[in-house]
Amino acid sequence: MRRQLPWTRAALVVAACSVLSVADVSAQGPPPGAPPGAPPGAARQGGPRPQQKPDRKQLLVWCDQTGGGSYHDSTTHAMTVIEKMGRETGLWDTYIRTDSQLITKQKTTVHANGRDWPVSKTLDWFDAIFFCGMRELPLSDQQFADLLSFVRDDGKGFVAAHTAITAFVSRPEFSKLMGSAYDNHPWNQVEAKVIVEDPAFPAMKHFPPTFTFRDEMYQVREFSRENARVLLRLDPASVDLKNPNVHRTDNDFPQAWAKNYGKGRVFVCAFGHEAATWDRPEIQTMWTEAIKWALGLTTADITPRPLPTP
Repeated sequence: MRRQLPWTRAALVVAACSVLSVADVSAQGPPPGAPPGAPPGAARQGGPRPQQKPDRKQLLVWCDQTGGGSYHDSTTHAMTVIEKMGRETGLWDTYIRTDSQLITKQKTTVHANGRDWPVSKTLDWFDAIFFCGMRELPLSDQQFADLLSFVRDDGKGFVAAHTAITAFVSRPEFSKLMGSAYDNHPWNQVEAKVIVEDPAFPAMKHFPPTFTFRDEMYQVREFSRENARVLLRLDPASVDLKNPNVHRTDNDFPQAWAKNYGKGRVFVCAFGHEAATWDRPEIQTMWTEAIKWALGLTTADITPRPLPTP
């Protein structure tokens, strides 16, 4: 039986996150000096008050799924799990968004109550992004450039889960950031044998050398082991290689990897199709350690390596 977790408050946050961040939702009405009828967290007249960034790391959980494809119900649960991890470890503050408004370095506003209010956060506020969006999200060219710069130039972290692999296939530079492009999931959900290639990486240390796992295993293209350190891969003997949707001829099906994109750190894992997957302790440990690494709280050797010989 699936364990029910007491995350009622976080779930309520998710319901409102397309408009406000977690921190915004906790505001108790407009601050003193705000105009009558102003929404919670609104700025004082005369402009926004400067905010001092906390000592804890700041994580943007970005799960916009408006780009097409079938909405994944697991996404809601995934967001609450990541928020819970930050609270329990005390290592990061979580800002949950199901839109892409904060994917910018530009000063922006939101229209409410008949006027434009300045948005208090941009990418400059955050230390890493946890991304679980999908397909062709409606980013402007400027937003997309700011996203790339956030990782490449600012040296920030980018952690990508499951549906993230399907995102922005029409933008080649996103494939360079991710280290891959989506090429279907030939077996849909399948129970397969997974091989841990790098047990020394912080997010892999708790796994056995091999384990059986059920999920929607992805196949990727535009992937090169010269540009990424593979952490997990499928044992090809455990899946049907005669499936007509199998396109790789090298029998190399990476499911998790780490890489640099410019100055930034990128971690990608295909796991997470079902909500129950996010309740598994070993998967929660993996994501916790991956986020810590992306935030620069831990280190690891991610020198690319070739496919090990049998």
